[in-house]
Amino acid sequence: MRRTRTVVLCIAGLVGATLPAGTTEALTPTAPARAPAPAACANSPGPAEGQAREVLDIARRAQRELGLNAVILRVSSGGKEVLTTALGQSMTGVQAEPSMHFRTGSVAIVYMGAVLLQLVEQGKASLDDPVSRWLPDVPHGSEITLRMLGSSTSGLHDYVTDPAFLSQLEAAPFRPWTPAEVIGFATRRPLLYEPGTNWSYSHANFALLGAALEKISGLPLERLLTERVITPLGLSETSNQYTPQIPEPVLHSFTSERGTYEESTFWNPSWTTAPGAVLVQDICDLDRSARAVGTGELLSAKSFRTQLDPGTIGLGHPTSSCPASACQLANTKDRHFGLGVIVDNGWILTNPSFSGYAAIQAYLPAKKLAISVSVTQGPKSPEGNSAQVIAERISAALAPDHALRMR
Repeated sequence: MRRTRTVVLCIAGLVGATLPAGTTEALTPTAPARAPAPAACANSPGPAEGQAREVLDIARRAQRELGLNAVILRVSSGGKEVLTTALGQSMTGVQAEPSMHFRTGSVAIVYMGAVLLQLVEQGKASLDDPVSRWLPDVPHGSEITLRMLGSSTSGLHDYVTDPAFLSQLEAAPFRPWTPAEVIGFATRRPLLYEPGTNWSYSHANFALLGAALEKISGLPLERLLTERVITPLGLSETSNQYTPQIPEPVLHSFTSERGTYEESTFWNPSWTTAPGAVLVQDICDLDRSARAVGTGELLSAKSFRTQLDPGTIGLGHPTSSCPASACQLANTKDRHFGLGVIVDNGWILTNPSFSGYAAIQAYLPAKKLAISVSVTQGPKSPEGNSAQVIAERISAALAPDHALRMR
């Protein structure tokens, strides 16, 4: 049975390479000093007891119920491990392991949002700068601001939902895409609404944001994210992989998106977001990332508040020009999109998926609880982000007053 293609951000669910180079001034990161390298990511020792046993039972039941090839997860409380485990197989005869790398899509947009706020803190840019200040050739660049890119309120179409783009992607999943090609699908169509007046997720926002960050900083995006996020947080198993390559050991993925259940591990990810921000990680780095993002570790208190509430509350409603398929999320105080992050019932999270991969990183400040899950689909797995389903069940068990309720 043919499935709808999963997108990098499951909220419902680059021109940079072609633009002028701009300033070459290197900026001094404001992030903390390098964190110590963690030990190798591995299964928790000994028999699971207490909360660890509860989490393990939830994961095992979900793997069976959802027909998942693999479930890799890590739960921590107050920064201390509750459980790290890997269930199922990466591929036939190969046991899944916590140390395996997988694609984490929209985690990169969280990092880009944090870096944007760092640069604003330094006075290098303003959130309300028009995009045209940094990317003068972008259509509607004088109407769209950096804040609108980061909060997905620009009105740009999402090229991932464009039938013309999808047909080409489905026909040639190994094809490399240039920034100009993917962004062109979004900018060739009229805006869905006047920028800043509504909310609709669009990959184009973050493709453009990556290009703008390069112009603001004078640095390649990969170096910028490495110096300001990856190195300070000690994310030793996180890297940009703009090509199909994934460092060993690899968690293999499979999907039925093209009508036949097939391996999709090495499909080309160059269309997903800005070059330099196409990330792979392991589950321990995802846990560290969840805790850092959820505590605002990389930002001042003021910037962290802006990251969680950039002005999206009250936006997100269908109109004559923006159908429910695009303007589908009513942003409320309890559940809304921030600057690259999702806020849900007290949790701060993101939930990427990509061609058979699905994951979630979530942090609940009220309980200092982090849940990170990565899954791969089996031939009969349901559509949607099954990692999110598992995280919801774990949250209901460990923090019943703050259960995730994304669906």
